[in-house]
Amino acid sequence: MAEATTTAGPEQTRKTSPGPVPFDFSQPPIIEGFNPLPRLKDETFKEKFIRKTKENPFVPIGCLGTAGALIYGLRAFHQGKTRQSQLLMRGRILAQGFTVVAIVVGVFATALKPKQ
Repeated sequence: MAEATTTAGPEQTRKTSPGPVPFDFSQPPIIEGFNPLPRLKDETFKEKFIRKTKENPFVPIGCLGTAGALIYGLRAFHQGKTRQSQLLMRGRILAQGFTVVAIVVGVFATALKPKQ
């Protein structure tokens, strides 16, 4: 009679060990070519606002102009002064446009400024 012998192939005798862990969750990920700048200290809201205002002072000016025109325009509308209200709403649109242009110019100026 034919004896049925089974030979264990290399696939059956080899135990699969888990490969290297793709992420170590106790450490931040390592990104090749990226070196984060160390922070000297965390800024408060006030310190960051002052720093950003010094970098681009036209954005807060535009925001204040937009808010002022909006408030006075709504007040004039409430009082029934439709002509003045319309003029102030058009002024608000101009102030918003000024603010957007100031933001775009600030972004380009920051991008073109040489790194220190």
